[in-house]
Amino acid sequence: MTSTAPRALHGEDAAGEQPPSWPQRLRRFGHVPRPVIGLRERLVPPYTRPSARTWSLLGVPPGVAAVLERLAAWGGPVLVALVAGMLRFWHLGSPKAVIFDETYYAKDAWALINQGYEGAWPKDVDKSILLNPDSVTVPPDPGYVVHPPVGKWVIGLGEQLFGFTPFGWRFMVAVLGTLSVLMLCRIGRRLFRSTFLGCLAGALMAVDGLHFVMSRTALLDQVLMFFVLAAFGCLLIDRDRARRRLAAALPVDDEGVLRPDAYVADTLRQGWRPWRLTAALMLGLAIGTKWNGLYILAAFGLMTVLWDVGARRVAGAAWPYLSVLKRDLLPALVALPVVIVTYIASWTGWIATDKGHLRDWATTAEGRDSNWSWLFPDWWRSLWHYESEVFTFHVNLTQGHTYESNPWSWIVLGRPVSYFYEDPAPGTDGCPATAAGKCAREVLAIGTPLLWWAACFALGYVLWRWAFRRDWRAGAIACGVAAGWLPWFLYQERTIFLFYAVVFVPFLCLAVAMMIGALIGPPGSEEWRRTIGSVAAGVLVLLIIWNFIYFWPIYTGEAIPMDSWRNRMWLDTWV
Repeated sequence: MTSTAPRALHGEDAAGEQPPSWPQRLRRFGHVPRPVIGLRERLVPPYTRPSARTWSLLGVPPGVAAVLERLAAWGGPVLVALVAGMLRFWHLGSPKAVIFDETYYAKDAWALINQGYEGAWPKDVDKSILLNPDSVTVPPDPGYVVHPPVGKWVIGLGEQLFGFTPFGWRFMVAVLGTLSVLMLCRIGRRLFRSTFLGCLAGALMAVDGLHFVMSRTALLDQVLMFFVLAAFGCLLIDRDRARRRLAAALPVDDEGVLRPDAYVADTLRQGWRPWRLTAALMLGLAIGTKWNGLYILAAFGLMTVLWDVGARRVAGAAWPYLSVLKRDLLPALVALPVVIVTYIASWTGWIATDKGHLRDWATTAEGRDSNWSWLFPDWWRSLWHYESEVFTFHVNLTQGHTYESNPWSWIVLGRPVSYFYEDPAPGTDGCPATAAGKCAREVLAIGTPLLWWAACFALGYVLWRWAFRRDWRAGAIACGVAAGWLPWFLYQERTIFLFYAVVFVPFLCLAVAMMIGALIGPPGSEEWRRTIGSVAAGVLVLLIIWNFIYFWPIYTGEAIPMDSWRNRMWLDTWV
C-alpha cells in the first residue's frame, strides 16, 4: 500500500492534482487578474477607442464612426479651446481700469516696445492712460524692474496691435490662456492615450477661476504657465518618439512578437531629438518671464532622465542607469545652452540701448574694478550686476501685504487676491437702479473652489498611483505640481501670493481628469461599475461647471447686489 504523505508534502491532493493557486482562489470572490501587456504596448501604448457598442447605441454607422474618431483627436480639443476663448475674450476690456500689478507690467511693456527698455513712470499716470493714452509719453529715464522681459514683450505685442488700453494689454495674455487650454487637451490625450480624458482636462482648466482671471489680466504668471506647459508637451512628444525609435530597433521573433534585447537597449543612441531642444527653448522663455522657471527646468530635466531610464529598462537593458549616463545624458545637456542663449536673447532690447537701468554699470568706477573685466564684455558684466541686484531684492522682499498668503494654504484657496473692487451706487457702473443699496464689483483671483478641493483628493490619488503602481503618468503630473509649488516653501518669509499657483493649474486639472478616469473605470469593467462611475464623474464635472458659473460675477467684475457678493464669500479669509 502506497502512502499519500509524499504527495502531500509536494503540495498535491489525494487525487494527484495540484491545488489551485491563490489568484485562482481569489477569482471566486470576483478577482480579475491584470491583463498581460506586450512589450510593444508598454513602449508605445495605443490610444483607446470608443467601443463598437457605444457607436451602436448612438446609431452611428461604422464608417462614420471611424471618421469621427480621426476628427475627434483635433476636433475635440479645438472645440474646447473655442469655448475657453469665448469666455476669456468676453468683455476683455472690462473693468476699464489698471487692476492690481497691471500698473507695472502694462506700462513696462509699452516702454519696451517703444524704446527697448523700461521707463520710470510717474506714480499718477494711470488715470491719464485710461482717459487718453495718446497723450501719454514714454519716460526716457530708465526704470528699475525686477523681472526679466519676455512676459512684458508678450504683453507689449497686444498693445502694439490694439493700443495702450486695457483690451490691448490683456489681449496676448488671453490668447495664451486660450492656447494653453488647447495644449492641455492634446497633452492630456497623449498622456492618458484618451481623447476624452484629454478634452476633460482642458475643459476643467477652461472653467477654473484662477486660470480664467489670469487669462484676463496683464500679469506675468499666466505667460510663465504657458511656456511651462508648452515645454511639458514637447517633452511628452520627445518621450513618445524616443520609445518608438527604441521599439523599432528591438528584434521580433518568428511569431511577430517584440522581444527585449539587452544589447540594443544598452547601446542604442537616440540621435537628433528636436522636441527636447524645443522644450529647452520654451523653458528659456519661461525663465525669461520669471525666475522660478529655473526650478521647473531642474524638475523637468530630472523627469526626462528618469523617462529614458524607464524606456531602456523596459527594452531589456541590464544597467539602464549606466546606459542613460553613457548614451543619453550628454546629448540631453546640449539643451542647456539653448536655455541660456534664449534667456540672454530676451534681453536684446536692454543690451542694444545704452539707457536701460544699470546698462552702463561696467563702465563706471565700480564696474571697471571688477575681477572679470578682462574676460567678459561690458554689457555682460552690467547684466550680471543687474541680475545680482534683482536677486537681492527678491530674497529680501518681506514687506507685508493685505493679500499675501502662505503656500500651505494655496491648494485649499485659503487667501485669494482681490485685483479690483468698487461699490457703485444704484444706477451707476452696472448696479441696478432698483438695488436696495450699493453693489459690489470685484475681480477676485481665486480658483473654482470645487475643482481645487477635488484636486486635493486627486493629488492624493496621483501620489498613491505613482508610489504603489509605479504609474509614470502620475509621476509626471506630480512633478509638474511639485515644480511649480514646492519651491515657494523655501521662501515662506517672502511676500508671496496665491496667483503664483497658476503655473501648476494645468497639472491639477490633469490630476482631476486622471481621478475621474479611475472613477469611471477601465475599459472592460462590468457594466454596472461603469454606469455608477460615469454618473458619479458626471455629477462632479457638472458641479464644477456650476461653481464656475456661480462665481462668474466676481471673476469678471460684474456689478451684483452686496448680499449676492457676500453669499459668494464662502470663507472669511476671502474678504
